[in-house]
Amino acid sequence: MGHSDADVLVHAIMDSLLGAMAKGDIGRHFPDSDDAYKGISSMKMLEVVRDLLKSEGFKISNIDAVVVAQKPRLAPYIDNMVKNIASCLEISENQVNVKATTEEGLGFTGEQKGISSKAVCLIFNMTEPSSN
Repeated sequence: MGHSDADVLVHAIMDSLLGAMAKGDIGRHFPDSDDAYKGISSMKMLEVVRDLLKSEGFKISNIDAVVVAQKPRLAPYIDNMVKNIASCLEISENQVNVKATTEEGLGFTGEQKGISSKAVCLIFNMTEPSSN
């Protein structure tokens, strides 16, 4: 359940990218109080984040993300997830890593009450000279 399509993986990636740019979080850019985002595809929101990255002069080096879910088993879908995320961000698939894990029946994800995701990224500001 969520205001948009609630894709936790893509939301975690967007939060990571926005945070690395010091631009807040997805709630600041796509507030759930705005009906314009009700039911919106998270991939459409990721396109907006991609465009913000470009306009601010940033390039993505890599993204690493994990989805925590007892079920469904995500291994059969990971290659497609990577392909879709890389395509949307206009980067190579080898710059995106997605993995899945369970919590062995523990916590809200282990009890199948929901899923969660975390992501980290490395971006470079191409408009600022290197300090090296």
